[in-house]
Amino acid sequence: MNLFSATKLIAVCALLSSATVTFAQEKIVFGTNWRAQAGHGGFYQAVADGTYKRMGLDVEIAQGGPQMNNRPLLATGKIDFLMAGNLLLSFDNVKNGVPTVVVAAIFQKDPQAIFSHPGQGYDKFSDLAKAPTAFISKDGQFSFWQWMKAEHGFKDENLKPYVFNVAPFMADKKSVQQGYSISEPISLRALGFDPVVHLLADNGFSTYSTTIETRAELVRTKPEMVQKFIDASLIGWYNYLYGDNRAANEMIKKANPDATDAQIAGSIELMKKLNIVDSGEALTNGIGAMNTARVKDFYDKMVKAGLYKPGDVDLSKVVTTQFVNKKVGMDIKARAGVR
Repeated sequence: MNLFSATKLIAVCALLSSATVTFAQEKIVFGTNWRAQAGHGGFYQAVADGTYKRMGLDVEIAQGGPQMNNRPLLATGKIDFLMAGNLLLSFDNVKNGVPTVVVAAIFQKDPQAIFSHPGQGYDKFSDLAKAPTAFISKDGQFSFWQWMKAEHGFKDENLKPYVFNVAPFMADKKSVQQGYSISEPISLRALGFDPVVHLLADNGFSTYSTTIETRAELVRTKPEMVQKFIDASLIGWYNYLYGDNRAANEMIKKANPDATDAQIAGSIELMKKLNIVDSGEALTNGIGAMNTARVKDFYDKMVKAGLYKPGDVDLSKVVTTQFVNKKVGMDIKARAGVR
């Protein structure tokens, strides 16, 4: 082989190698639990700025919503990762033998809250049980409401159904109502009303939220892929909160045309103000942090509330911490000068 041919062969091999690096992306489908919004921002950030791609992942975000329940698709293999709510559904999965596991917790605090009218005697969480009317959704009545009764003395006789219409609450200044702390205050303020926001998380409702679930099989057979997805997602969240998130927000608005710039900015502000994402264990171990003692603490509270019986759930199968608590992405926050 002459020098020209050898040089040409080397160039072709280099081109093929480059093509492999560029195009050999592992396809991942990540299902969310609702339509695109700022509360999903870090995942869209990791798509928009190429973080997933640099990890060798081709990530598709499949929106949830009122007509799309992504939860069953995880166990059947139609999606690879799922954005879940809090730990209650994860407990249910394990109890019912569904082979899924939580691999990260993006929100250190569940954004679920109770709203009250200012100046009506319900400015402290300890006062809320005295309210004559509490508007709580059907799902809420069978979950956090049971804990509110067991831990804080709320009573069923004060309960009225919340059907996601704020008019009854607005009309009754002595009432309280459930709400999602990083979204509904924005729409209420647009109506000229600024509610008092009482986070359940600040009053003992110790679940993680916006968790990432995957199949236990993938943890066993593809741990490197799981680690890449988690690492890239956590980097995405740091960049979304502390960097340039404009491209991610454009993706969110394209996926969900009902999302506005004002809503997105307001939600980001509330996530930071209420310490939803970057607080607690995340301050030392990074966003996504979890520990099994806290999972047990929350489960014990749910047993006391009557949602489970002791021994219903094998807690060793609910979460794995092998992919988190590694401080991934914390350098981004440091470079942004945020403490």
